[in-house]
Amino acid sequence: MRKSGILMHITSLPNAYGVGSVGKCAYDFVDFLCRAGQSCWQILPLCPTGYGDSPYQSLSTFAGNPYLIDLDQLIQEGLLLREEAEAVRWSQEESRVDYGCLYEHRGSLLRLAFARFRPDRDFYRFVEENRDWLEDYALFMALKKKFRGSSWQSWSFSLTIRIPEVLKGYRQELAPEMEYHYFLQYTFYRQWQALRAYANSRGIRIIGDVPIYVPLDSADVWANPRLFQLDGSGRPKMVAGCPPDSFSADGQLWGNPLYDWEKMKQTGYDWWIRRLAAAARMYDVVRLDHFRGFESYWAIPAGDETAAGGSWQPGPGMDFVRAIRKALPDLDFIAEDLGYVTPEVRQLLEGSGYPGMKVMQFAFDSRETADYLPHTYPVNSVCYTGTHDNLTMAQWFDEAAEEDIAMAKAYLGLNQEEGYVRGMIRGSMASASRLCVIQMQDYLELGGQARMNFPGTLSANNWTWRAEPGFITEELTQRIYETTRRYGRL
Repeated sequence: MRKSGILMHITSLPNAYGVGSVGKCAYDFVDFLCRAGQSCWQILPLCPTGYGDSPYQSLSTFAGNPYLIDLDQLIQEGLLLREEAEAVRWSQEESRVDYGCLYEHRGSLLRLAFARFRPDRDFYRFVEENRDWLEDYALFMALKKKFRGSSWQSWSFSLTIRIPEVLKGYRQELAPEMEYHYFLQYTFYRQWQALRAYANSRGIRIIGDVPIYVPLDSADVWANPRLFQLDGSGRPKMVAGCPPDSFSADGQLWGNPLYDWEKMKQTGYDWWIRRLAAAARMYDVVRLDHFRGFESYWAIPAGDETAAGGSWQPGPGMDFVRAIRKALPDLDFIAEDLGYVTPEVRQLLEGSGYPGMKVMQFAFDSRETADYLPHTYPVNSVCYTGTHDNLTMAQWFDEAAEEDIAMAKAYLGLNQEEGYVRGMIRGSMASASRLCVIQMQDYLELGGQARMNFPGTLSANNWTWRAEPGFITEELTQRIYETTRRYGRL
């Protein structure tokens, strides 16, 4: 069955408190998706944002982002006063998330709510059901506060190697702070599951994102150091990235610690299975980020200033795929198979049975050697105009090479009367791909100011774009519906 959806992260929804939440703005977006004939809502990772405010650099792969907790629901429950929430000027401009302001003020409001919260049976059940990751995460966050945000590698040696008696002592000392983080996660998950249930009831499936790597300074690495390529002091031996290519002469140096796949295999990939099982409780479909890294990954010596000195190392391959398929037989995946795709990566994708990704922008890029022209798309694929890491389509037409734009015009019959961006959307929706996902920015025909992320850079513009209030109009809804109907994707 042919379907379509929209890519729009929750932080980008307009909301009174500086950032989109899982409250009314999200419910309104679900209603819009339904009226527009869509089947899916794709979002970015829901984990707490970390370095550079990126949802792909999180303090925990299991935790939810407290910034997304809806304050209006806390007000309705008597845990906050409206004047307390409205006393803060949450952003300098409505079109940007001000993460500095959130960091400064959101926590104090949530602590007020926690002080008024009275734990009940549901709260204690949540804590117990999630103890396998929640206790370590809450202790990690409490220790981060105690040690003024310093990375866990700088803590005492007894903490870095997790001596049980030392951990027990800190759990007792920091119990109130740990309970605050239990409260945040309980509140986030309670609100999120209600939103997901509402979306499902309206025929909308949630596509979530699981980054392949986690940051070094995270609860995940601190709690499971033996599963990563670390030395005796908790420092990485090798780090993750991408090799040099036509887009980047030095490659991309991500800096994440690499997995010890041999140790992972010895445990039956237990950590990964628990991670994906947690994702299954959050999403209906999981996008596996950097899927080619499961075939082979680019390993860069720690301390190198660029990715150029790295080398390809073997990943877990089909052994990993078979393990997660056996453990989670009902979970649907999308494989993000972009980047340096070799015959071995294609073989792994084919063996997995997962749909890969096709990006229309790449179809007309003279630097891209792979064939992304729509007439080549297999049915078992997901077509995008672009992703959160790409230019918006309007920006692409402003910045792409003249020969690339000329090829797109000729191939798709683009014309000014229809509009070039709308023509690219038409071409995507008409493709053979079973699922087509369009960025909200492209439906709104926004330029470079609305780009979500520029990979490999730190910028105040990354991850901060927000839609203006009133961005959903009846004309836009009907236009999306008609395009969806025309290409058999209702």
